[in-house]
Amino acid sequence: MDRLIKQGQTALPTSWGNFTMIAYSVTEEEPMPHLAMVHEDFDPTKPVYLRIHSECLTGDLFHSHRCDCGEQLDRAMEMAAEKGGVVLYLRQEGRGIGLINKIKAYNLQDEGLNTADANSHLGLEVDGRHYDIALQMMKDLKISEVHLLTNNPLKLEAVEDSEVKVISRIPLVIKAKAENFNYLKTKKDLMGHFLDND
Repeated sequence: MDRLIKQGQTALPTSWGNFTMIAYSVTEEEPMPHLAMVHEDFDPTKPVYLRIHSECLTGDLFHSHRCDCGEQLDRAMEMAAEKGGVVLYLRQEGRGIGLINKIKAYNLQDEGLNTADANSHLGLEVDGRHYDIALQMMKDLKISEVHLLTNNPLKLEAVEDSEVKVISRIPLVIKAKAENFNYLKTKKDLMGHFLDND
């Protein structure tokens, strides 16, 4: 993994509150950098409420009901605003397979495959995301202790195996809809996601 470099930052007032948006990438020319949304009350000397969120264009921007990603992002931003926290937005669309392959996987899901089997059918990893990106961002932000907002055991493991201390895991469980019930069931049953508020 190449070393991420802070390329720029700006004040960003949002409907949740005032944040600083910081762009990280390997090169200055990168058009799609990873982003840190840092609330104005952020204090790295205290445990930070932190969400590692992988990009989901369909859920985050278009509020797709095929997943729970957009609602998780909204809740994380709300909590970051309440707690002076941070949301790390990683450009890892579709659990790392990219938007075009995600669209192909959606079509396979419509034919009866679950989200994991659809990726495998395309010759792709079920989950190809990497969290060392987030760890580099946390190091730059001088974050040493976190309340981690996640349902994903791989994210939890990645942070626990780093120099950052996980004080607690805070679930972001979204009530299932008819359109994403099977998707969430697959995440729980096959990927081990914590989806019972436990």
